[in-house]
Formats: sequence, structure tokens, C-alpha cells
Amino acid sequence: MRILVIDDEPEVTTMVRRGLVYAGYSVDTALDAEAGLTTARDTPPDLVVLDRMLPDLDGLEVCRRLRAASPDLPIIMLTAKDAIPDRVAGLEAGADDYLVKPFAFDELLARVKVQLRRTRTQPQTILQFADVSLDTSTREARRGKRLIHLTPKEYELLELFMTHPRQVLTRETIFDRVWGYDFGGESNVIEVYVRYLRKKLGDPNLIQTVREVGYILREELG
Repeated sequence: MRILVIDDEPEVTTMVRRGLVYAGYSVDTALDAEAGLTTARDTPPDLVVLDRMLPDLDGLEVCRRLRAASPDLPIIMLTAKDAIPDRVAGLEAGADDYLVKPFAFDELLARVKVQLRRTRTQPQTILQFADVSLDTSTREARRGKRLIHLTPKEYELLELFMTHPRQVLTRETIFDRVWGYDFGGESNVIEVYVRYLRKKLGDPNLIQTVREVGYILREELG
């Protein structure tokens, strides 16, 4: 699981990152809103820990943008503001949980686990994009009514695209999510598997190449 921590206090990001890594999570950090939003776009996280007050953009607006891009993304908001209206504002902006600074790391970790557990137990089983459907309970893929037979890695790659439709996925993100480690810059394994998927889907334009960046699942641009 990958967690993104967006906080302008280096000591906070360092402490949280160290604790989360020790707990077994992959962690990205950002010290301002722009860097955080860029990281969330390029390396989609499974959960975001977000500071309420950032130097370049209010945390509430960052929360709204994250929520608009990923409706199911768990977001835990951190803040020194403990008044009820402030907590309400955070929740209304799209935060799933709200933790007041200063906080104990053990409490943050417990809340992270709760949010990730809720995400994993969501009853969503059918992913749909255009006429492609993916049943995550049976691992069956279809194009219209046609059943598509996928290898385990082909399934994982298609699931990654379909859980992040219309989002550019970098090569690094795909390596991390599907293969779990870095093959190295010269490896063409992603290109090979994207080619397999395009052939099995019967449409070379559904998964589009973003030159020198990665790939995106989207409708063909007319």
C-alpha cells in the first residue's frame, strides 16, 4: 500500500514517513500543495495524509481536488485547528477523517489502518470503462459480451488502468503496482504487456501511450 503525506512541516513528514515505512507501507512526501497534487497524479496513492494549512494552497482545496480526481481515495486531514467548524469544513471538503495536531503517531497509524480496511472491504466488484468490464471477484474481463482470457499479470495491469481511468500512469507507478519492483529504465516489459492487452481487447487506441511518461486508459480522441 502506498501512502502520500502532504505537510509543510519537514519534521512532521519525516516522523510520519519513518513510522509508516516501519509499519510496512510505501510512502511519498510533499511539502506543499503543488508537489502533493503532482505526486498524487503521477504516482496514485492508496491513502493521503493531508495538512490543513499549506503555504501555496489551502488544504481544503487540495482535498477537493484529490476527491474530484479519485472519489474513493481515503483522505485523513491533519490540522492545528480544533474548532468544530474547522472539523466540519474538512469533512465537507471530502476528508474521511480528521486528526488534530499535535497527535500521537500510534493514533494516526490506527486511523490509516481503519481507512484502508474500509477501502478493501468496499463491495465494488465490477469495474466498467466504455464497453470493457472487469469482475474483481471472479477476475473475468469482457469486451461487450466477449470473454477475454487474461494471464495474472495482464489482469493486474488491466485492473490498474480501470481503477484509474483517464489518469496518466507513469512507468514507475505501473512497475510498482503490478510487478512490485523496478525492472530498470531499459526494460520493455510494460510495452510488451500493454501490447498484449491491446490485442486481447481488440482496440489499439483504448490504452494510449503518453510519450516519455507512461500510459492512460481513455476513449480515443476524435
